[in-house]
Amino acid sequence: MDNFLFIAFPYIAVILAIGVGIYRHARRPYTYSSLSSEILENRKLFWGSVPFHFGLTLILLAHLLAALLPGVAGWLLGGQIRRLVLEVTGMALGLYTLFGLLVLIARRLVPRSLAHAVTSYMDGVLLFVLLIQVGSGIGIAIFDRWGGLWYLHTAVPWFWSLAILHPDISTVAQLSPFVKLHFVTGFVVILLFPFSRLVHLVMFPIQYLWRPHQVVIWHRRPGKAGAYSREIIR
Repeated sequence: MDNFLFIAFPYIAVILAIGVGIYRHARRPYTYSSLSSEILENRKLFWGSVPFHFGLTLILLAHLLAALLPGVAGWLLGGQIRRLVLEVTGMALGLYTLFGLLVLIARRLVPRSLAHAVTSYMDGVLLFVLLIQVGSGIGIAIFDRWGGLWYLHTAVPWFWSLAILHPDISTVAQLSPFVKLHFVTGFVVILLFPFSRLVHLVMFPIQYLWRPHQVVIWHRRPGKAGAYSREIIR
């Protein structure tokens, strides 16, 4: 089972993410959108979206930088005070992300709400997997202390062995099932990437820098003041 979960499955997830992502962009380019519901519930979305996006981005950057610069990460984690500060910061970011995610989930569970109406089945699956991923990460920080330090000697060598096409699971095979769950659900998120609204993360609308001004006309119901308003945006 470990061979499938930590060798075959990561390759399957990455290949599908790239292949299906390219196919979707070629056949249905207009679906490369987050289908934002900000206009529906702006205030509620703020308390969910901002903590989730900022918290998750910083956590992912920490994981990525540790994998790319293990020597620097090892030095930072080598001092007891530095290690404690980084661990507490990571825990705070995890809880911050979890709070935002729970808000995003709660606003979509309200029957007949606008957010509920635009939520697809894949959105529900993705949010559930993200909840497991974030929750297991916080659990590791609580019950498997100094995760940043042992991460450098377990997950990082495994990641690099996958990258160079010589997979070696010896460093992760003996980890607890809870830690393994965190690793596997991370690749589940990658697998779901091209099938969900997450694909908007790879779209950089740089064409907006040179696109002509667009005239947007907002239509209101007859009988109300200011039946039409015009706004120029880029």
